[in-house]
Amino acid sequence: MIDTDTASDDAVALIMALRSPDVSVLAITAVAGNVAVQQAARNALYTAELCGANVPVFLGAEKPLQREHQSAHWFHGRDGLGDHGYPAPRRAPEKQHAVDAIVTTIDKNPGLVLVTLGPLTNIALALQRKPDIATKLSRCVIMGGAPCCEGNITPAAEYNIWCDPEAARIVLRSGLLVELVGWHLCRGEAVLKLDDIERVLSLDTPLSRFAIECNSRAQEAYFEQTGEHGISLPDPVAMSVALDPTIVTEQTQNYVDVETSSELTRGMTVVDRLHVARNERNRAVWAPALEKGVKAKVVWTIDNARWKKALFNALR
Repeated sequence: MIDTDTASDDAVALIMALRSPDVSVLAITAVAGNVAVQQAARNALYTAELCGANVPVFLGAEKPLQREHQSAHWFHGRDGLGDHGYPAPRRAPEKQHAVDAIVTTIDKNPGLVLVTLGPLTNIALALQRKPDIATKLSRCVIMGGAPCCEGNITPAAEYNIWCDPEAARIVLRSGLLVELVGWHLCRGEAVLKLDDIERVLSLDTPLSRFAIECNSRAQEAYFEQTGEHGISLPDPVAMSVALDPTIVTEQTQNYVDVETSSELTRGMTVVDRLHVARNERNRAVWAPALEKGVKAKVVWTIDNARWKKALFNALR
């Protein structure tokens, strides 16, 4: 099951999942984030059609739990897919609300893998409605966070967590077995360099052309942000971890919490990497995270060659 604020990199992640012969995507739920929730659902439906997939798509939260919605149009374009005027999808979203769909789907499919590619609003609402779904998932892979404290929306925060930090805090304190795939993993060698982009285009398939075209604005924005040429694809990196956890080369288990009130560090993912949260001086502040006794798996490095190979195979 995939929860997404479908923009350009989300669309590529959806392609990877929908094209994988090893998994069955039961549902896609849309959430407000990169774009409005209606646009996120539309983009998910369009991407599913490109893949020949008839997966149900559900509309979810229109705004964060306690804040106004702030889109990422500057990075992904007004429509989230680079503003190329893609046609409307033939199907419409399902009538059931995404939060209900999340609860129902998890209840009916114990052992399900949940992958989140956007703000965690829908997941937090589902956990508040039915807390025991946290124990029914086999994995929950979250694209979110900047555990190395190099943010992409503020110096301290990654966009998905920053967008709805209260929701992220609820999820991380829920007892859910979280695998955190942060923004740092799509930097450096994980970036699609110009020769990688040419390799994708040389595949000359509808999916390979779409993957590069819909990320054209994101490529420009990444250069404006970092001075680096290429396409950074955080959501496909997270999806590759979900599809094949053996590409992870370093991960640790740590208590993780999210800052919700600071002016400078709103949305910061605070990782207890040195295991000091239980120390007397920290125990009171960390008590809500410690209560469940469940640590998150924080992914620090992956095999970038294997992640790119998985991407190229999906776009053939």
